[in-house]
Amino acid sequence: MSDERPSTAELADELIGCADAARLLAPPSQRFAGFDLQFAYDVLNEISARRLAQGWRWAGRKLGYTNRSLWPRYAVEEPFWAPVWTRTVHSLTAELPLAGLTQPKIEPEVVFRLRGPIPPDYEPERVLAGVEWFAAGFELVQSPYPSWQQRAPDAVAAYGLHGALVVGEPVPVAGRDPEALARLLERFTATLFRGGERVDSGTGANVLGSPLLALVELARLAAARGDCPPLRAGELVTTGTITGAWPVLAGETWRADYGDLGIPPLTLRLL
Repeated sequence: MSDERPSTAELADELIGCADAARLLAPPSQRFAGFDLQFAYDVLNEISARRLAQGWRWAGRKLGYTNRSLWPRYAVEEPFWAPVWTRTVHSLTAELPLAGLTQPKIEPEVVFRLRGPIPPDYEPERVLAGVEWFAAGFELVQSPYPSWQQRAPDAVAAYGLHGALVVGEPVPVAGRDPEALARLLERFTATLFRGGERVDSGTGANVLGSPLLALVELARLAAARGDCPPLRAGELVTTGTITGAWPVLAGETWRADYGDLGIPPLTLRLL
């Protein structure tokens, strides 16, 4: 391991090259001493600035490591955030090519579209006042590191491991009882199927207590970190996986059912 850290620009060059060519590299945490979370966010922000210069457009944000049971494995003390781009978001699509994704895995999530600011305190009525709609979502995550061997800073620097986001049919929040919806978001069960086989299930509580609490945590991160812009109207936020993340292959069909949450199931064929 080298005691000399590369520059932010050098690591951004490496990670963009890996993303564009779908190739692997050794995690920075195994190569450079002192590769910490702040340096990783600096690299992520450099990558984001370059993508914007290339014509990419911001669509919203993702949260990662929202399942606290994984924190000891990755030496994590809080979730992380990363951008989601208009070219990586696919709404109401039934098929998605895997070409260009590196070691992809699928995660069933709850996606929110914002209509305004989100308060950093958990008051369901105030939080849901900032939400226009919610929907089922599949995030296709990817890793440029062999066998997904990475620490939290490695994940952040690698564009938050984001590959693609598939968003299902939106369900408006207007007209819903906020307290009742908040309780549903805590206790609903999502079930994940590959073809006709049930492969996993999880509850909303797996996502930092609930996807709505995860949204509040993102608002807190935005307030605390100078490199995380405030949440704004029109953004999509995908809140983290409800089940485990499952490796995927072309030719498979995946479906997520969200139980009594009241949103349509999401089915996706991978090409």
